[in-house]
Amino acid sequence: MKKVIMAALLVVSLSCVAQQKKERPNRNEMEKMTPEQRQEKHLNKLTKDLNLDSKQKEEVKKLLAEQGTKAADFKAKRDAIKDDQTPESAKERKELAKKMKAEKEAMDAKMKSILTPEQFTKWEKDRETQKEKMLEKRGEIKGERRMQNADEN
Repeated sequence: MKKVIMAALLVVSLSCVAQQKKERPNRNEMEKMTPEQRQEKHLNKLTKDLNLDSKQKEEVKKLLAEQGTKAADFKAKRDAIKDDQTPESAKERKELAKKMKAEKEAMDAKMKSILTPEQFTKWEKDRETQKEKMLEKRGEIKGERRMQNADEN
C-alpha cells in the first residue's frame, strides 16, 4: 500500500514539474520599471561592457534618453495603424518602417562618434548577439524564417 501511494505521489510531482512554464527572468521587474529606470539599467550595462569613461557615459545617457522617447513615439504610431488593413495603412506602415530604419542608422552614427573603434565593434557584436538570442527565443533562428517564407510563396 505504501509503495502504491509513494508511486502515485511521485507521478503527480513529476507531472507538476514537467508542466511548469519556464518564464523569462526578471520579466515582472522589467514591466514595472519606468523608461528612465530601463535607460539607467541599459547605461550601466554599456558602461560595464564597454568600459565607458565619464564623458562617454554622459553622451550615451543623452542618446539613450532621446532614443527612448523616439521609440515610444514610434510604438504609439505603430499601434495606432496596426489593426487597420486598408492600403493607406500599409503605406503608412512602410513609411514608419523607413523612418525607424533611418533613426536606427542615425543612432549607430552617433554611437560611432561617441565610442572608440574598439568599443563600437564590441557594441555592434553585442547587439548582434542579443538579436540572435531574441530570434532564437521567438523560434526564428537565422534563415529559418526566410526558408518558411520562400516555401509559402
